[in-house]
Amino acid sequence: MTTLQTPAPATPAIPALKVGGFTLRSRLVVGTGKYKDYATMQAAVAASGADCVTVAVRRERLVDAEGRSILDFLPLDRITILPNTAGCFSAEDAVRVSRLGREILEQLGNPGAGWVKLEVLGDRKTLLPDPVGTLEACKELVADGFTVLCYTSDDPIMATRLRDAGAASVMPAGSPIGTGRGIANPAAIRIILDLLKSPEHGGDPSFPVIVDAGVGTPSDVTVAMELGADGVLLNTGIAHARDAVNMAHAMRLACDAGWFGARSGRIGKKLYASASSPWDGVITTIPGE
Repeated sequence: MTTLQTPAPATPAIPALKVGGFTLRSRLVVGTGKYKDYATMQAAVAASGADCVTVAVRRERLVDAEGRSILDFLPLDRITILPNTAGCFSAEDAVRVSRLGREILEQLGNPGAGWVKLEVLGDRKTLLPDPVGTLEACKELVADGFTVLCYTSDDPIMATRLRDAGAASVMPAGSPIGTGRGIANPAAIRIILDLLKSPEHGGDPSFPVIVDAGVGTPSDVTVAMELGADGVLLNTGIAHARDAVNMAHAMRLACDAGWFGARSGRIGKKLYASASSPWDGVITTIPGE
């Protein structure tokens, strides 16, 4: 018997994500905090396939007690650093930290100088964004020439305000930072995507919406991408996993799967079953009986 050898089709490439003047080859952005050590962080970043990592300017020591720098464990020739303002609880503080991050990266010659992931938090218990402070800081940083990726709640109205204030990307939380609860309110994320990206509502299909925070599993990443998000940013879900490196690899695959799934046209949901094979022509009797 002849066996037909059918070559497996090549996996199509996922287009790069453009945020302002920056281009990301991977739609998964990962953090660098909370790892047990720098070596694990380095291996996890590599496994994630990310070409952009975010670093907390305020919290991250550039040199630890052993004299090692986090930058020694990041391949700066292929990784773009996205400074963030984690730990800031006022617009004034966030603007100051953003400028500090820009200065540091300019000295390093890293292409990440000039953009920032903006976080202005309301309190230390919930770590929810302060909408007033976030909007104020966004306007000031945009006026100062920054490309602002703005962390926000899943409030659709706030998302449009930040877009109108000049944010280059709006980053709604899937759920509160570090909770691992996944996409707590998918309907709100869908509305944000519709308002910001649908021409029918004055949106721009190319405007990048990146889900940020609360992701705990690869399936959470896939859900975010299947909703239509342009990318996902996460840290704790990888860094605190039992095997951070394997989890980073899983998150990478999940991001790709969700991107393809969102653009493949899922089947409609039905109340009753639908047979995979047609009933017409079904043999009901065995010949010869």
